[in-house]
Amino acid sequence: MDRRQFLQGMGAFAATAGISSSVMAASADQPRFLLVFLRGGYDASHLLVPVSSSFYYESRPNIAIPRPSDKPDSALVLNTDWGLHPALRETMFPLFQQGELSFIPFAGTDDLSRSHFETQDSIELGQALNGKRDFHSGFLNRLAALIQPQQTMPCMAFTDQLPLIFQGGAKVANLALKNPAKMQIDQRQSHLIREMYSKSRLQDAVNEGFNVRADVMRELQEEMNSANRNAISTKGFALEAQRIARLMREKYALGFIDVGGWDTHVDQGSSKGALANKFDELGKGLQTFRDEMGGQWKNTTVVVISEFGRTFRENGKRGTDHGHGSVYWVLGGSVNGGKILGDQQQLTASTLFQNRDYPVLNEYRAVLGGLFARMYGLSGTQVSQVFGGVRPRDLKLI
Repeated sequence: MDRRQFLQGMGAFAATAGISSSVMAASADQPRFLLVFLRGGYDASHLLVPVSSSFYYESRPNIAIPRPSDKPDSALVLNTDWGLHPALRETMFPLFQQGELSFIPFAGTDDLSRSHFETQDSIELGQALNGKRDFHSGFLNRLAALIQPQQTMPCMAFTDQLPLIFQGGAKVANLALKNPAKMQIDQRQSHLIREMYSKSRLQDAVNEGFNVRADVMRELQEEMNSANRNAISTKGFALEAQRIARLMREKYALGFIDVGGWDTHVDQGSSKGALANKFDELGKGLQTFRDEMGGQWKNTTVVVISEFGRTFRENGKRGTDHGHGSVYWVLGGSVNGGKILGDQQQLTASTLFQNRDYPVLNEYRAVLGGLFARMYGLSGTQVSQVFGGVRPRDLKLI
């Protein structure tokens, strides 16, 4: 299918979504914004490695990313305090060096529930935590409604259902890109071990051990699948990134995509392994998006967030559990890149939040409010219409 046929097909989709094709095309110089939501709470300490913290290496004896060195599995130097996961060596690391990517550690919401659903809802709504919630008003919808009177702001959720973040009065289309991940359990190895101890005095103990393991893994998988909320997998994101970029380059100015599979309670790996593979796939997807945007990349900003971070210490299953503060990514052709931005602090046992997590020093509504003020020229009053009661923080992201 050539580009013209593809866009004609999308015009037909727009009509079925109740949106006139006459308002589907964003102007050439209009800012593009894509929010990438990593559902499941990704391990920010695996991505942005606190290489100057000896406490990090004490807390993660099995899964820590090695300090920067000439070895390929070591962290990539960003500055004296931070390194980047080596899985992103070919994709995100060059963008950081070129000044097209920055990170904001200690970022997130003040929601303390550590519940996937509670915190995802809280972030997508973007409303004050101490007020009454309106589940028909997500913050990206409020942004679209605010901007639309001034300029065309066609919006698209690249999801199978309209997400909470885009619920509201402004019309928003959605396009399903569902490709759910499936957890792979090696049944062959389990069968071989059972056979090895068959008819021995350990047979019952081995069988019971495998049964318990299966029950635990089933419960964990149910939680992880639920946390994903039908988001595509990282592999799905890599495959669809080119298509998303084509749509945003030609038609849409405000987009949302969620990517699942980040709830790594068990065997998340270190420089290699399950989480490293996800970083690799995510990085390739973002790189593909950047390349496909072409000349529009200079007008594009991508922000990658998650509902929360994970525990600073590894757990007994060589994974991590639900945490608090996270690390946000900010990419774009006009981004103030090559920097670690926002308030930061040394990571020691005494500075962890509740003795377990990153604290939130850069509250997401204030950070995004400051970004939107720069992108769209919003006043403080207008930012308050998107994030009620927030004083925007200008981190000079662009």
